[in-house]
Amino acid sequence: MLKRLFDIVSSAIGLLFLSPVFLVVFIWIKLDSKGPVFYKQVRVGKGGKDFKILKFRSMHQDADKGSLITIGGRDPRVTRSGYYIRKYKLDELPQLINVLKGDMSIVGPRPEVRRYVDLYSKEQLRVLTVKPGITDIASIKYRNENELLEKAEDPDKVYIETIMPDKLKYNLEYIDQQSFMFDIKLIFRTFKEVILR
Repeated sequence: MLKRLFDIVSSAIGLLFLSPVFLVVFIWIKLDSKGPVFYKQVRVGKGGKDFKILKFRSMHQDADKGSLITIGGRDPRVTRSGYYIRKYKLDELPQLINVLKGDMSIVGPRPEVRRYVDLYSKEQLRVLTVKPGITDIASIKYRNENELLEKAEDPDKVYIETIMPDKLKYNLEYIDQQSFMFDIKLIFRTFKEVILR
């Protein structure tokens, strides 16, 4: 109950105070490339229920019809504005709307697409017992995931066999030790990582 109340209040305040940033990013995207400002993708949420995650579009339109993962800091599918939007995590800001709607939480395991969730083991499926979040331990640990995948001969294989299981391990650790104060610490750690980058 406290977690949901915190999510509602913090997402509402965040949307209010970040509205000037939303406006700047909105104009930036429209001037930089053709296509919608927002990008919607079906992800798997709590209980295995699908929902549409909302992001600022950082790639050329229909770029996700190929690989579902972004490779390297200069993936050719990423727009000029998208490079900086992704670098400073501005693309994640519209997910505050997902939080306000109740699809997501501020802190929780990052939601995956169905294709990867279908590969989860019985134990790994435990991540679906909580709401997915905007930030979590795994996203902090793997803040340079794109660069790691850039060095791989087969990025999709490396993600499935190495990165995804490790991220799920962190997610399960979060579920086992989650608390309101732990969430607050993760939020501050996330801010610190974004600022340092």
